[in-house]
Amino acid sequence: MRKARYKFNPESLSFDRITLGFRDILLRLLAYLVGSVLIAIVYGIIFAIFFDSPKEKALKHEIEQLTIQYELMNREMDNIDKILANLRETDDNLYRTIFEAEPIPASLREGGVGGINRYKELESYSNARLVVETARKLDRIKKKIVVQSKSFEELISLAREKEAMLTAIPAIMPISNNDLTRTASGWGLRIHPIYKIAKFHYGMDFTAPTGTEVYSTGDGVIESIISSRRGYGNHIIVNHGFGYKTLYAHLDRFNVRQGQKVRRGDVIGFVGNTGLSVAPHLHYEVELNGIKVDPSNYYFNDLTPEEYERIIEIASRSGQSFD
Repeated sequence: MRKARYKFNPESLSFDRITLGFRDILLRLLAYLVGSVLIAIVYGIIFAIFFDSPKEKALKHEIEQLTIQYELMNREMDNIDKILANLRETDDNLYRTIFEAEPIPASLREGGVGGINRYKELESYSNARLVVETARKLDRIKKKIVVQSKSFEELISLAREKEAMLTAIPAIMPISNNDLTRTASGWGLRIHPIYKIAKFHYGMDFTAPTGTEVYSTGDGVIESIISSRRGYGNHIIVNHGFGYKTLYAHLDRFNVRQGQKVRRGDVIGFVGNTGLSVAPHLHYEVELNGIKVDPSNYYFNDLTPEEYERIIEIASRSGQSFD
C-alpha cells in the first residue's frame, strides 16, 4: 500500500495530507518521461562515442581492407613503372639504335595528363590523399603505356622497312665469280683502253664470255633499258630504292623489260661487247644517293673476309680498264 504524504500547515499548526489531482499526476508523469528520454539520449551519445555499432564495425573493416588494397595497388604500379622504365631504356638504346631512329623525347614519355584538377571528385573521400595519388599514378602509367605501344608500332614498321632495305641493297656480285678469276679492273684511276690516258674508273669490270648470265644484285625495278653503240653500249639501270641504283653495261642482250620488278639473283641480261669496250666483259656500277661508290664494298652476301681482301687485291692490279 502506497504511503500517504503530508504537508505542514502553518496556519493550523498541523500536517495536512497531500492529495494529488489529475493535473499534478500528469505533470509528474511527463517529467519522468522527459527525464528518462534525456537520460537515454545521454547514454546513447556516450555509447556512440566509445562503442561502434555492428554496421560501423563492418564499414571500418571494409575501409581497412580497401586501404590495404590501395597500398598493394601502389606497390604493383611501382613495379609496372620499373618494367616500363626498362622497356624505355631498351627501346631508346637498343632497338632504335639498330633501326637508326631517334629516341623518344623524355618530355613526351613523362608528359603530364591534361585536364584541370581531374581528381576533384576524389578529394571528398576520407582517404583522399591515398586515392588521389593512386589515380594520378595510374594515369601516368597509362600514358607511358600508350607512348611505348606507339613506339613499338613504329619499330615494327621500321623493322619491315629494314627488311625491305636489306633485300634491296646490292649485296652480291653481278656474275658468277666463285673463284674470283673473272675479276678484272676495279675502282680508281685506270688507263683507258682506247684513249690511253689516266681516267677514273667508276665501277668494276668482270671478264666473261659473251652470253654469260648477268644477275640483279638486289631487289628493285628496272628503271632504264638502253641500246647504244657508244659509251656503256647496251646497258640496264636498276632502281633498288633507299637511294641505291646499279648499272650493268656492255650487254649483249636483255632479259627484262622497263618497269619490271626484279629480285636479287634474277637474270636481267647477258654479257656482251657493245659500246666503248675492247673485249667481252661486264662493267658494273653502284650509286648511292646520286653518288657513284666502290661496288666492292657491297659484296658482303657473296664473300668471306678473306675473299674480300683477295678481290680487292686482284681488282687493284690492273693498270688498264676494259672500257
